[in-house]
Amino acid sequence: MITKDLLITFLKEKVTRPISFREIVYSLNLPSSERHKLKRLLREMTSDGAVVKTRKGLYGPTEEMRLVTGYFDAHKDGYGFIVPEKPGKRDTFIPARATLGAMDNDRVVARIENSLRREGRIIRILERAHTHVVGTFEVSKVGFYIRPKNKSVPFDLHIAPRDRGKARDGDSVIVEIISYPTDTRPPTGRVIKILERPGNPKDEIEGIIDEFNLPKRFPRNVLEEARELYSMQRITENRQRGRRDLRNLITVTIDGERARDFDDAVSIEKRDNGYRLWVHIADVGYYVKWNSAIDIEARKRGTSVYFPDRVIPMLPKELSEDLCSLKPKVERLAFTVEMEFDRDGQRLSSRLYPSIIVSDERMTYTAVKKILVDEDPRAKEKYDYLLCHLEIMGELCNILKDRRLKGGSLDFDLPEPEVLLNIQGNPEAIIKAERNFAHMIIEEFMIAANEAVAEYLEGHGVPSLYRIHEEPEATKMEEIMRGIRSLKILKGRKAIKPKDFSDLLRQVHGTPEEEIIILMILRSLKQARYSTVNVGHFGLATECYTHFTSPIRRYPDLIVHRILSEVLARRYLSDKRIQELETVLPDIAFYSSSMERQSEKAERAVLDAMRVWFMKDKVGEEFEGKVVSVTPFGLKIRLKDYYVEGFLHVSYMTDDFYQYDEKGLSLYGIHNKKRFGIGKELKVRIDRVDIEEREIIIGI
Repeated sequence: MITKDLLITFLKEKVTRPISFREIVYSLNLPSSERHKLKRLLREMTSDGAVVKTRKGLYGPTEEMRLVTGYFDAHKDGYGFIVPEKPGKRDTFIPARATLGAMDNDRVVARIENSLRREGRIIRILERAHTHVVGTFEVSKVGFYIRPKNKSVPFDLHIAPRDRGKARDGDSVIVEIISYPTDTRPPTGRVIKILERPGNPKDEIEGIIDEFNLPKRFPRNVLEEARELYSMQRITENRQRGRRDLRNLITVTIDGERARDFDDAVSIEKRDNGYRLWVHIADVGYYVKWNSAIDIEARKRGTSVYFPDRVIPMLPKELSEDLCSLKPKVERLAFTVEMEFDRDGQRLSSRLYPSIIVSDERMTYTAVKKILVDEDPRAKEKYDYLLCHLEIMGELCNILKDRRLKGGSLDFDLPEPEVLLNIQGNPEAIIKAERNFAHMIIEEFMIAANEAVAEYLEGHGVPSLYRIHEEPEATKMEEIMRGIRSLKILKGRKAIKPKDFSDLLRQVHGTPEEEIIILMILRSLKQARYSTVNVGHFGLATECYTHFTSPIRRYPDLIVHRILSEVLARRYLSDKRIQELETVLPDIAFYSSSMERQSEKAERAVLDAMRVWFMKDKVGEEFEGKVVSVTPFGLKIRLKDYYVEGFLHVSYMTDDFYQYDEKGLSLYGIHNKKRFGIGKELKVRIDRVDIEEREIIIGI
C-alpha cells in the first residue's frame, strides 16, 4: 500500500530528477486501485510543502530541489526570513523584492538562490495566516485603498466602490481580504467594520484585538458544550476508577495574585536520601475530547492571550476558571508526575499517573516570598502548617537550579514590564514586574515535570510534540562578539560559542553590563517552538523537553496529556494510531507555534499602547535614560523612572553628524567624537507621543 513515508522515501532515495505521475506509478508498480490514493497523497504533500509540483506537472521532494518550507517572519521594511519547519536548518533571508506578497506568519515555500548568503525567493504561499487587516481608508484620484496599520503587511489593498461600505477618507477600518496579491493583480478587500478612534486605553485594547483578529467570544456550540461539562462537577466513584487517590497529600497552588486558572499544584516530601516531588497538572484532557466543539475551538486559538485588563482564554471560563482549575478545598482530576531526586538534584525515578487531588491552599508568589525570603512572622503564622513543606520546596529549588545552570542552562533573570491600571482602566504606572524566589520554585518544578514527561514519551517511541530550541547561527555569534568588544568587557576573547553563554552570564552577573549582555544573547537566539522532531532545547540545555504543565492555556500541553493518557492506558499504540498521530501532529505543532507568535505580538502591541497612553501627558518632561539598542537610524532608550522605552532618531541628534559603527554597535559624532553605545546613560526629553503609531519620540 502506498503511504506518505513510502512516497517521500522513494522520491528522496530513488529519484534524481523531478518525475511525472505516470513515472511514479510505473516505478512503484502500483495497481490501478492505488493510483487514486497516490493522487490524493501527492495533493496533500504538495499542500503541506513536503513535495513540490513544477509548472510542467512534475514532482520532487522539497529538499532535493533547493527549496525550503517554513513560516515567513516579516519585517516592517519589507524583507523577512523563512524559519524552516524542519529543525536544524538555517533561516533563509528573503529580500523585499522576492516575498511574492507573503504576509507575516504565512506558510511558504522558497527557492534558495544564494547558498552562501542563505538568500532565497518565495515561490509559493501554502497557507495564509491573515484573512483580515486593520488599516486606514484612503481616497485617491484613481480609487479607494487601505493602508495597513501593521507595517509588516507589504502592500495596500484596493477597495472596489461597492465594498467600501460607509467608510470615509481617513477612517480606521477592518477589511476582509478578498484576494491576495499576484504577479498580475493587486490585493483587494472589503470593509466590514469602521473603527472608532480610541478615546482611552480600553478602546485601544479593543482595537488591537480587532487588529490581530483575536476572538472576542466563544461560539454558541462551544458554550453549550462547556455548560454541559460544567454540570459534571461532582466526581463520581466511576470517575475515580483507575486514579491514584492523593487527596490526603498536602498540596498547594502557587500563582500570581490575579490568576484564576490554576493549571498546577505541588506536593513535596524530604527523605533520607533526597526528595520526593509531586507535580499535579489539571486533567483537561478528561473533559475536552479529541475533535469536540471545545477542542476544535481551543486548537484554533492555540493559547490564552494575556492583557493588563483581561484574558482571552483558550477554554471557556466554565472549564478554565472552575471545572479544570485546581481550586482550593475541592476535589479535582489531575495528572501527576511523581519524581524522586537525590541530594544533588539528580532525578532518580519518575512515575506518571492520573490522580485525584485536593489543593489545601491557594498561595501567591508574594505570600511565599514573605515566608521564605522576608521571614515575615505574620505570614509564617498564617501558613504555619505549610512552613516545613515550603522550606523543603525552597531547598530543592536551589539544588535543581544550581544543577541546571552547571549543565549549561541559560538563566535570563531579566525584568519584564508590568502595567498597573487604575479603577478607570487607565495606566497609572509601568514598573518592573517582580520575579522572586517563589516564581523560581514553580519554574524549576515545572521544568523537571516537562522533562520527565518528554523522556517517558520518547522512550516509548510514540509520536509526540516536543518543545525545541535550536542553537543560534554563526552570524548571530559574530554580532554578540562585536557587542562584547564594544562594551570593553571580557577582554582577550576572540570568539564565543553557544556553549559559552552560560559562563558568560555568570561572569557578568551583578555588573552594570548584565542586562545589556542578556539582551544581546536573547536577540541572537532562535525562537523556541513546537515540533514532532526532537532536537533538544538549547536554552535549558536538555536533550528532551516538552510542554505538559499548562493544558488550560496552551493547546500543545493538552495534546501531550492525551498522548500520555493513551500510552498509560494501552501500554502501546497500534500502527494505525501511530500513523494517525504522525499525520495530525505536524500541523498542530506548526499552527500552535504560529498562534504563540501571534499572541506575543498582540501582547507586545498592547504594552506599547499602554506605554504611549501613560506618557502622553509627560511631553516636554526630562528623564534619566539608558541606551538598550543601537541602529543606523537612532537609539532605543529605556527611562530610569518608568519601565518605558522611546526612540531617539539620529535626525534629533543635531549637535553633530552621527554615523553608525557596525563593529562597535554605536553611533559616533564625526567632529565631537561623542559615542553612544549600548548601556550609555543620558538625560532625555519626551518630544512627542504618537498614539496611532504607538511610538514615543525622544530628544536630547
